[in-house]
Amino acid sequence: MNWITQTIAVTGVTLRSISQRVGSSVVAIIGIAGVVIVFTAVLSIAEGFRAAMQGTGDPQTVIVLRSGSDTEMTSGFGGEEANLIAEAPGLERGPEGVHASPELFVIVGHPLKRSGTDANVPLRGVTPAALRVRPKTRIIEGRMFTPGTNEIVVGQAASNQFSGLTVGAPVRWGDSSWQVVGIFDADGSVSESELWCDAKVLQGAYRRGNSYQSVYARLETPDSFQTFKDALTKNPRLNITVIREPDYYSQQSVVLQTVIRTIGFSIAILMALGAIFGALNTMYSAVANRTREIATLRALGFGSSPVVVSVLVEAILLSVVGGIIGGGLAWIAFDGYQTATMNWQSFSQVAFAFAVTPVLLAEGLIFAVIMGFLGGLFPAIRAARLPVVTALRQL
Repeated sequence: MNWITQTIAVTGVTLRSISQRVGSSVVAIIGIAGVVIVFTAVLSIAEGFRAAMQGTGDPQTVIVLRSGSDTEMTSGFGGEEANLIAEAPGLERGPEGVHASPELFVIVGHPLKRSGTDANVPLRGVTPAALRVRPKTRIIEGRMFTPGTNEIVVGQAASNQFSGLTVGAPVRWGDSSWQVVGIFDADGSVSESELWCDAKVLQGAYRRGNSYQSVYARLETPDSFQTFKDALTKNPRLNITVIREPDYYSQQSVVLQTVIRTIGFSIAILMALGAIFGALNTMYSAVANRTREIATLRALGFGSSPVVVSVLVEAILLSVVGGIIGGGLAWIAFDGYQTATMNWQSFSQVAFAFAVTPVLLAEGLIFAVIMGFLGGLFPAIRAARLPVVTALRQL
């Protein structure tokens, strides 16, 4: 109890004396806040991209690709194979027929609104069953395209990020002209970064013959997955891979998340070194200014460990303040900020919003505390080892 009492008393004195070192304390807080802002902002890109990709998909929806393909870009099969897939047991059916949509996926160039430079935009050829396969997708402006025509509908995120993708606007890719007739919402998923048109028209425009790259299908129930998969994998006329839609898009986000997180942590660590040196200077200055005070406490019988704890508490307190300020500013400035980036697994742009999540804010605060602890550790040890007699001579 004596040690606890001493620690509380010395820490109280230390915290009350912070007002005498406002300048150096503010410098340390600003340095740590700056690191947390950068750390949080960069990692919020990965979080936003992950949310867009992993928020896509329904466990009741499956994607069929050619065996060995990990993306639609590397997949492909003929129309006859697409028909065999749609006839397999386990799929949902309605008055309009089976809920399966053979689809074609191509990349077209289109200028971004902010920079005007061309970016890769995914143009997806779908069938009328596409909206039944994706029940969360709905037209929010204009109408659905008419099958057999050069009409397209545009995802809401794509319309916000790319120039000229508004209802009624004409666009041209290669030898084909298209008319935007609608804008669709997909509940914030990656589908909102796409443009949709009739699959048969897209086949002709890009000379793909009667071929597709994937089949999106809706199961009768989530538990029908194995029935559907077994029917296809046992069919000798097919060479395919079946994957649930959420799992597919989760895999698509792995590469970019890893790259962004690696870059984010690297930048944050480099900046943290500067912030730690700033904290070191602040705490060394604090110890130097309190030399006589610490010596007096030691002469009165206070142990060295309460002094160590008091210095560390001050350093960590300053870092917590810096972490809270940095996290708050990052949340205000970046959360919800709309942008687009390249998905390196499909080589197309994905529009998404930065996501400053509670978990990310907690990580930033922990990072700040670590910086504060490292910045206060050596000054705390120096304070504990301060010779009492030498310090008292300064009285």
